[in-house]
Amino acid sequence: MQRSMTRPGNHVMKSYETYASMLFRIAMVHLGRRQDAEEATQDTFIKLMEKAPVFKDAEHQKAWLIRVMTNHCKTLLGRGWRRREVKLEGIEPMPDQTAEDIALLQLVMALPLKYKTVIHLYYYEDYQVQEISQILQISQSAVKMRLQRGRQLLKLELEGAERQ
Repeated sequence: MQRSMTRPGNHVMKSYETYASMLFRIAMVHLGRRQDAEEATQDTFIKLMEKAPVFKDAEHQKAWLIRVMTNHCKTLLGRGWRRREVKLEGIEPMPDQTAEDIALLQLVMALPLKYKTVIHLYYYEDYQVQEISQILQISQSAVKMRLQRGRQLLKLELEGAERQ
């Protein structure tokens, strides 16, 4: 209660400055369109303001935000209009990305949702298997299996691209 009396929204602004770019990247991996990712990021911070949960530490808050973002993206992807939508946009490169980085990210984004989520968190956000397990609320063995199967799918795609 005291937190809201000092400066309303101050903790949300600090959270936004700290986590917005990471959450945006996660949303891009899930949704594939900049506008959708921006909206999902905004919605995640709105939920933070509305719910105003109390966190043990910064890692707890970060995990909560990632969980809210992934759930929100799953909800958006499950809507009927979204399934019928044709994606016309490509992935916008970050300033320090090479053509190979962009091609690999496109392959990751083409994976089924359950694989691309764990691969993105593991390789792009540097989370450990145990942390991913807690964030996604699945077992560590499920995370390991999804990583393995996702890698296999990526390997097949990369080998297929080399043959062409």
